[in-house]
Amino acid sequence: MSPSLFAGFALGFSLIMAIGSQNAFVLRQGLRRQHVFWICLTCATSDALLITAGVMGFGSLTLVWPWFEQAMRWGGAAFLFWYGARSLLAAWRGGETLQTNGSAPAEVALLPVLMTVAALTWLNPHVYLDTVVLLGAISAQYPQPLLFGLGAAIASFTFFFSLGYGAAALAPLFAHPRSWQVLDVVVGLTMWAIAVKLLMM
Repeated sequence: MSPSLFAGFALGFSLIMAIGSQNAFVLRQGLRRQHVFWICLTCATSDALLITAGVMGFGSLTLVWPWFEQAMRWGGAAFLFWYGARSLLAAWRGGETLQTNGSAPAEVALLPVLMTVAALTWLNPHVYLDTVVLLGAISAQYPQPLLFGLGAAIASFTFFFSLGYGAAALAPLFAHPRSWQVLDVVVGLTMWAIAVKLLMM
């Protein structure tokens, strides 16, 4: 596997696995087994479009403003430190719980569900920091930025479809706050490790 492709996959997967409103929505819909395919496809495709915009646009910006690459690298590292601190703080506070019930919920129409997941994706300012700014900036550090972006996009498809279709198996586990704490710790430490590596490039 190409180092650029692997790095893009690893970073993309690390960023996207952080607990957030979008992931919680996908997880809950997966538990309900409602419109899982279309929800996962919408999330993953949105990520792929944003990642492509970041990878394709960052190179031209660095030609116009040579200082922009370094600024984004420092800004990206600062964001990752903050992101990691937020995850570790959530773990320290006790984590979350997945609220589900045993009864089968009523079927919800596809269009409102897709509008909800689209809003959770495109109206979240963090998604632009993660994909367009952060991944776009880091991709310029690799000899094959397009493969880096492809790896990040593959990570999004892998994560969302795994989360959506694997939700039923995770239901008993994520009924306990301790599971969310462990995941938050892993995410926080991963973000900090990536930030340190970014500063050393």
